[in-house]
Amino acid sequence: MSNKKSFRQENFKTTEPDRDLYTSVQIRERALNAAILGADIEQGYEGYLAIFDAFYGDEIEVSSETADEPIRGKDRVRSLLGNFLYPVHVMAEVGGLTATIQVNEIAGDVAGETHSAWTLEFVGVSARTNTVSWRVFRKWNGSRVAHEYHYDQQQKGGALTFGDLNFNAVTSAPRLERPS
Repeated sequence: MSNKKSFRQENFKTTEPDRDLYTSVQIRERALNAAILGADIEQGYEGYLAIFDAFYGDEIEVSSETADEPIRGKDRVRSLLGNFLYPVHVMAEVGGLTATIQVNEIAGDVAGETHSAWTLEFVGVSARTNTVSWRVFRKWNGSRVAHEYHYDQQQKGGALTFGDLNFNAVTSAPRLERPS
């Protein structure tokens, strides 16, 4: 008796296009996460916005378990992202805040969908910390994120205050005296 026929590709339910979609989305997800991890908020927030522009679709929809309504459209989501990132950048560049972000990818088996767990730690010059963690579900449409859902949000540590930053480090330009 021969079993050669049972090992042919046409006998399996998974099709090649599904496998290619799964693989390509996993590659894009890893590239997106690596870009986020590689950006430096102290150097500027514009790099994060460029990452958003490169990886998210025009019709992006972002939602969370704590929001009443999803946010729709690239311009609207980009504006909210910028409004969050700009003050973090100023606190990092001028106030001495350290922001560290980490990601753990969560294995999945659905083509076009990814899950990841994120941790963002803020450390003030006072050494006080605030750690925020959440999970992200992304649905991809080709090479772009079409839907992003944030869930399981947790926070450890209290909010950092003005005393946890060092805005006194900013000095004015030295005064030059004119020769007499």
